[in-house]
Amino acid sequence: MKNPLADLIAEKGVLLADGATGTNLFAMGLESGEAPELWNESAPDKVVALHQGFVDAGADVILTNSFGGTRHRLKLHHAQDRVHELNRKAAEIARGVADAAGRRVVVAGSVGPTGELLEPLGALTYGEAVEAFAEQIEGLKAGGAEIAWIETMSAPDEAKAAAEAAIRVGLPYTFTFSFDTAGRSMMGLAPKDVHAVGDGLSETPVAVGANCGVGASDILASLLDMTEARPDAQIIVKGNCGIPEFRGAEIHYSGTPDLMADYARLAVDAGATIIGGCCGTSFAHLKAMREALDGHLKATRPTIETIVGRIGPMRNKQASQSGGGEGRRERRRARA
Repeated sequence: MKNPLADLIAEKGVLLADGATGTNLFAMGLESGEAPELWNESAPDKVVALHQGFVDAGADVILTNSFGGTRHRLKLHHAQDRVHELNRKAAEIARGVADAAGRRVVVAGSVGPTGELLEPLGALTYGEAVEAFAEQIEGLKAGGAEIAWIETMSAPDEAKAAAEAAIRVGLPYTFTFSFDTAGRSMMGLAPKDVHAVGDGLSETPVAVGANCGVGASDILASLLDMTEARPDAQIIVKGNCGIPEFRGAEIHYSGTPDLMADYARLAVDAGATIIGGCCGTSFAHLKAMREALDGHLKATRPTIETIVGRIGPMRNKQASQSGGGEGRRERRRARA
């Protein structure tokens, strides 16, 4: 399968992916408990504005508004029989914005977890997961998505099921995990082991990596582990905008545009080739990241101390071994 990211990476070296979907749609009026995917039909102008804002900020890759687009997530909103149409519409909206951009912008079909546990921990079988993901990805492909962007995964088997579904449908794929539990995914995957998740499949991922999590410093630490394990791999990081903080009943993110710009520079230095923002990342944050990437020449691979000194303390008590170029050293895993 053709890799839609390859030519852009060859041209630019590093790609900028977009920022947050949920937090920006909430700012546009999405209510807590409401399915963002339903806005693809009920408020398409606001979804267009989301994508346009990120394209205007300089994104090379935009993700469709389809994170919860499997039948398992949509059934919570009585929309499990609308999987194909909602995902198709999500891709069509993003495709329209990308095609009008006047430059190459890749449309990636966002595929999040089902919210179910696979056997033996839960009732969902691997085969059922593949079927559910294939149903979603068929809709995304029909709407013009060029790649299946499997994200915020925790269980390796679920990510592999989504990847198998993408292969079945005929889309290249990426996958990213959220390493938010003492430096691992909630189901125990370590960042250095992310490369093996797709082993045995007929098509390999075009990129792997991390998104979301607990903060920019932590995801950069995970990045060091991933690039140390496979220096030749294409690695994605899409970190949250600083640290989430409750202010009354609302969540705010501590990251400033300057902080996210420095996060982007450090991500380049640590070996990432696709860099974006997750929760809390606004158009202004992404614009600062674009400017940082355009003005940055790859520098010395950072150490954890460098990251903490520039971005702030780690919140995840991660202690996997992270490469830091010269003077790299072992760090024992701390238990939160």
